[in-house]
Amino acid sequence: MSEPHPNVQTPRTSQWPVPADSVRYVVPEPIVRSLARHPLTQELYPLAFGHYRKAAGHHMHRDHHPDNLLIYCTDGKAFLNVAGEPYTIEEGDLLLLPAGASHRYTADPDTPWTIHWVHYTGPQAEAFGHYMGFDDTTRVRRIGHQPRLLVDFNGLLSVRETGFRTRGLIHASNRLRQLIASIPLIADETGQARHAELDTLHHYMRDNLERRLTLGQLAELSGLSPAHFATRYREQTGTSPIQHFLHLKVERACQLLDTTSQSFADISRQLGYDDAYYFSRLFKKIMGKSPSDYRYTARH
Repeated sequence: MSEPHPNVQTPRTSQWPVPADSVRYVVPEPIVRSLARHPLTQELYPLAFGHYRKAAGHHMHRDHHPDNLLIYCTDGKAFLNVAGEPYTIEEGDLLLLPAGASHRYTADPDTPWTIHWVHYTGPQAEAFGHYMGFDDTTRVRRIGHQPRLLVDFNGLLSVRETGFRTRGLIHASNRLRQLIASIPLIADETGQARHAELDTLHHYMRDNLERRLTLGQLAELSGLSPAHFATRYREQTGTSPIQHFLHLKVERACQLLDTTSQSFADISRQLGYDDAYYFSRLFKKIMGKSPSDYRYTARH
């Protein structure tokens, strides 16, 4: 007996007439069913994607949205309403319309938006939405001009003219995962000033790996109290400043274990630890293996 097909709902894309310089690609339903079953794609897979240039007259109204729609605006403007909340979408905005969210959008008649977009679904879609920084109160993120994100969107479009080959769409599914997973790395929601501040701090850490810097010393660089600094740093990075500094030290230790014949005791002293046994325990906690096991594994 054959397995039942997963329940597939065709994405409701807009009926905007696509001109020659724009692209709309809809994954055929039989292929969608295959992606929903395949172990490499079943957790997250695309249903349709495209690129609309200066989409004059582009509009859509969905009372029930069965999938997820990610849109990146690179030019122009549009007006959006999600569950009664109005938004103006402009160049550099990334928006997520999650499954179940009623919405409507209309391109500005004078300066219509240019967008890359993808409809997608799968059991991991909601978790990835939160990972990108979206929730019921955050529908739009201003990320600015991001060439890397455009490369990932265009990677989806590279599947065109392959005859709907399943292998090509498995590749597109994993390009979608790469695209979504990259967004927290390329978008700093706290703004460019804080991004520059973090860069300065991280450069300082890398330049002082031989020291045992304290939270107070790092906080002084930002002109904040240690408690305030630690809270803000965790909000921006998801970890503590001291933990990040320790990870940098372990990364450097791995590099020295890989590229030199120095003893771990010598490496420990270079990284500010006279007690090699103590640093070895920290190393093992982070890497999951002792320095000697790491060196043996890396070289063999």
